[in-house]
Order: sequence, then structure tokens, then C-alpha cells
Amino acid sequence: MKKKKEKLTRREFITATAVGGAVTLAGAAALSPLTKAAEVPTIDEILQKHYKEMTPEDKKVLFKKLEQKLRKEYNKKVKIDDPPPIDAVEFAMVINVGRCIGCRRCVYACMKENNTSRNPQIQYIRVVKMKKGSINLEQGSHDYPENEAADPNYWYMPIQCHQCRKPPCVEVCPVGATWKEKDGIVVVDYNWCIGCRYCEAACPYHARRFNWAKPHIPSDELNPDMAYLSNRPRYTNVMEKCTFCLQRTRKGKYTACVEVCPTGARKFGNLRDPKSEVRRIIEQERVFILKEEMGTIPQLYYVFSKA
Repeated sequence: MKKKKEKLTRREFITATAVGGAVTLAGAAALSPLTKAAEVPTIDEILQKHYKEMTPEDKKVLFKKLEQKLRKEYNKKVKIDDPPPIDAVEFAMVINVGRCIGCRRCVYACMKENNTSRNPQIQYIRVVKMKKGSINLEQGSHDYPENEAADPNYWYMPIQCHQCRKPPCVEVCPVGATWKEKDGIVVVDYNWCIGCRYCEAACPYHARRFNWAKPHIPSDELNPDMAYLSNRPRYTNVMEKCTFCLQRTRKGKYTACVEVCPTGARKFGNLRDPKSEVRRIIEQERVFILKEEMGTIPQLYYVFSKA
């Protein structure tokens, strides 16, 4: 990123680069008719390359500007970090539906940790309540009253981003604003997103959220410990999603939903570690995948056990 470009927003940068890139590629094709199409980089590849080539100094400048803007807006000191993926780590989550009581503490802990809008309210986790004997998610409810939790006549199934190994949301993004990192987490650059909502339509788990209105977070509820690709406040007309609390997990902590669960229904860890709890569960218990027929190969698994 050149210094003269620093005043551009990511959206402005994309517009300028996309137009310029299209002209450049068209010119190259006209001047070199023998050049194979596969050898010409796409606009998506050009844009993604620019993000990856940001230097540590470029990031410091960008994060400082974002921190200043947030400090002014919320009257609160914040810190934006960019924790990288950890080597030899592939995060995964296991949810024991047999233990889930539908209390939705995970939902609200997630909102608090990840600075999601309170009005209009945005939640990354849906806990679907279904009658015992039913497995039809479409007939379940995720907006039931609090006093209806732990009803013995029902069972509860939390659903959120599955951090797919073959994420359809990434495949359809026209500008490369979302991608999968090497530790298994699918991320979104909110300054890069153009709000087309293709990813929302492509996700079979209804795990992406679109900001139709300006997100609202009371200053006293703002979590000041932020990461650029996860829980910093979002903008109007951009997509957002669960990132396995990468601002926590890449620093050796559990996700907020795992930490708050009162029954231990959620487990989180490194799939590549043979001694991790999630690895043991997957190897030793009957494990299920939601919508396996979609071929997404998720990194969120379900077990049905009271143990």
C-alpha cells in the first residue's frame, strides 16, 4: 500500500483498482493475443494480493486511524490488533446437543465479546428449539421466550458459522472480501466488503449477517479489545459472521460461547493436536455433521450424548 493511497477507504481503493485493473487487463489482452487467459491475473487476485502485501507499518497506520475514529465515536479507548493464524493449528468446535438446555447464554456472550449491534440486534448464534422426536430445523423456533428454555419436551440445537473447509461464501464473493485462513477460520474484511450479500445467499447454515442499518453498541458495553478481522464495530451495508473469537483463540483463550456454557455442551480446540479434547471426541464418539450433503466439510461437529 503506497503512502499516497492512505486516505482512501478500502471501498474507494477497490473501485479505483477494479476500474484500473479492468482497463489494464483489457489492454494486455488486446496487445498480446497469444497470452493464455489462465495466465492473466483476475481482479480478485490483484485485490487479495494488495491486502496480503500490507507491511507491518502499513497496518499500524491503518489501525491507528481506526482506533482514533472509534475513540471519538464511543468516547472510549480501544485497541485494534491483528493476531495471525497459529502454526500447526486448525480450530474446531464440537457441540453436544444432549447437554444443551437452550439457555442462550452463548448467544449473549457472543454479542458482548464480538461487539455486535444491539439495535437492530445482530446475533451470530441461533439456538433452535424443536419438539422431541422432530429433526426438522425449519419447524423449530429460535426466538422462544427465556422461560421456555430447558423444557424437557424439547431439544435445542445451536447453529452458527461452521468455518467450512470448502466455504461456498468464499467462492461467491466477487471482490475477495472473505477468505479462509490457514487455522481454519473464515474471515471478512469489513472495509473491503461491498455488501452484495452473495455470501449470505450461498451459506447453507444461515450464518452470515447483513447490517441494514447503522449498528448500535452502547459505549459502556463496547469491548475495547478488538481485532481487525473479527470484533471491531462494523459499518452499514456490510456482512459479518462468527470468527471463532479469533481475537481470543489466537491468544490461547476459549471462545466466549464455550467459556460461558453452563453445561459444558461446547468444546473447542486444535484438530491437529492428538491430545486435544475435540480430537478425542471426534475419534471416539458418534459425531454428526449438519447438512453434510452440501459438501462444505465443516469444522463444527455435533454429538448427541448426555455424558
